[in-house]
Amino acid sequence: MKEVKQPVENVATDRRAVLKGTAAILASGIFPAVHAQEKIVLRYLGTAVNQDKKIAEEFKKATGIEIQYVAVTTDDVTKRAVTAPNSFDLIDTEYFSLKKIVPTGNLLGIDTKRIKNADKITTLFTKGEVAGKKVGDQGTAPKKVMYLEKPDSKTFSATPTQYMTLIPTVYNADTLGIRPDLIKRPITSWAELLNPEFKGKAAILNIPSIGIMDAAMVVEAKGIYKYPDKGNMTKAEIDLTIKTLIEAKKAGQFRALWKDFNESVNLMASGEVVIQSMWSPAVTAVRTKGIDCTFQPLKEGYRAWAAGFGVPKSVTGKKADGVYEFINWFLDGWAGAYLNRQGYYSAVLETAKAKMEAYEWAYWMEGKPAAKDIKSPNGDLLAKAGSVRDGGSYETRMGGIACWNAVMDENEYMVKKWNEFVAA
Repeated sequence: MKEVKQPVENVATDRRAVLKGTAAILASGIFPAVHAQEKIVLRYLGTAVNQDKKIAEEFKKATGIEIQYVAVTTDDVTKRAVTAPNSFDLIDTEYFSLKKIVPTGNLLGIDTKRIKNADKITTLFTKGEVAGKKVGDQGTAPKKVMYLEKPDSKTFSATPTQYMTLIPTVYNADTLGIRPDLIKRPITSWAELLNPEFKGKAAILNIPSIGIMDAAMVVEAKGIYKYPDKGNMTKAEIDLTIKTLIEAKKAGQFRALWKDFNESVNLMASGEVVIQSMWSPAVTAVRTKGIDCTFQPLKEGYRAWAAGFGVPKSVTGKKADGVYEFINWFLDGWAGAYLNRQGYYSAVLETAKAKMEAYEWAYWMEGKPAAKDIKSPNGDLLAKAGSVRDGGSYETRMGGIACWNAVMDENEYMVKKWNEFVAA
């Protein structure tokens, strides 16, 4: 935020101006960068994939506040939130983790009156809708865990309130990644992941709560079983899903069970794997190597995920002001545009659009052919002029959600069974 320098006529008018200005700021709910001299450092807990050095640098440039990244695994983000809420000032976690975190009372509801663009957050989160149409909500759809009755509530509110559990940061709809140059035929269904044609050349994500959702998409696509809720299976449904995976594994279907983003990129780039669970930025990373890789839309729909910023109850005073300042800055456009250019989606589309070139927005968000070469924030070529984004527009892609990442009621049993599959 730019500082506006005004001539000071005398002490009395200066004081009046300050009081007037403060009142206006409080009324607007917009808090300017006032922390530069105070050397505030915010400890940002999350996974490494969402902790971007450029975002921290840009925020520091704008406000003087330093971001100190604390990078741990997805599971450890949840564990820290439950057992050590004093060890961070801001949490970046997935919505599905909230069923474990919120009952502890360790997260405060975020006061949307202090969030400048709260009313512009996409309806996918607030209503479970894209372009006025409901999307699939099996699993932990954000709208189910988006609101708290009061800032210190330990249960979710079924209807919108002033207090949000998390302010969304990044989200996407995931599908299978394929190497079209090596497969040489159309792929239209999740069932293809277990097609014997790809024996020894398929891979699945080895994070139990996400991998089992991909497996469930395959089970349904193969016509084996239809789940009432893929994101909350019974023990019998878990058994059936894992049995299907173990049979495929014993038949030699999987080249790998990957855990790490870079591992998925290397498997695909090397050609060792031609079809696998994949994340959109991983497909982007393969393409930057000049290798043909597609984030393949499938007829059964996408498995969606979403992350957001939460505030621990231990954060108060100037630190809390700093956290709100960061969240407001994050929704103000620069970060949103930066994330959109990596194949993610941002929470407030309007502000991100204002910070993107028209041709970039048309390619990433409207599904239109690229008017110019599309480059990553680092300047790597992602798509040549004339190409179209996999999955098309935001409305087509996010409107095609079948289910969301989730933590099941039978989570412990599911993890135990998943480990049997890994060990098989």
